[in-house]
Amino acid sequence: MPDEYTVRALDASTWDAFAELVERNGGVFGGCWCMGHHAMDNGETYRFQKYDKRAKKEELVRAGRAHAALVFGADGLAQGWAKYGRLAEQPIIEHNRRAYEQDPPAQPDWRITCFYTDTKHRRQGIGRAGLEGALDLIAQAGGGLVEALPEVTAGRTAHGRFLFEMTVELYEEYGFERVRQIGKHRWIVHRVVRPTDAGLRPELAVHRPSRDADLEHALPEPDGSR
Repeated sequence: MPDEYTVRALDASTWDAFAELVERNGGVFGGCWCMGHHAMDNGETYRFQKYDKRAKKEELVRAGRAHAALVFGADGLAQGWAKYGRLAEQPIIEHNRRAYEQDPPAQPDWRITCFYTDTKHRRQGIGRAGLEGALDLIAQAGGGLVEALPEVTAGRTAHGRFLFEMTVELYEEYGFERVRQIGKHRWIVHRVVRPTDAGLRPELAVHRPSRDADLEHALPEPDGSR
């Protein structure tokens, strides 16, 4: 991965950089502001609602209810992210939900969901940096069972702009295992992350998870059934 990339946690201090990246890219994915996977107070998806997406995303970030590993280039601009969060923070399955719920896997503590890279910086390692950052931040926050729903790309042409949840092959490089296939190309993948796994991104060593209210308490060690 190019040395010029650094990863920082998305929080109040990096909100402006995140917002600039989203606005530079037209709101991202048709103006979604990466609100997928979050749920309203009634537990339902935001997808079909009319609301100010920028304002709601900022509200969630400043309240410590929306997290991401934000990837910065050498010029100091944010160029991509990997969104992650505890299950309560991201309860919505956006793709292949029915197939997922037909035979639910072990309940995860965390999910890594949406990835995004600036259109001029794709295929330059930003997704990998984001995944490393998310895993590092999860480890620092106590760890637990982590779930993702990426797609297999081996043996087919897969356009990066549609790989919102990244690739199975990349996750497998970081110790994730396939649990069950839920779509033509989509798989549930899991990995247990422990506090001792922190350190993938040295620049995150100074991060203080306690600054975010929902990341204060370390999870107990996962049991062997996972």
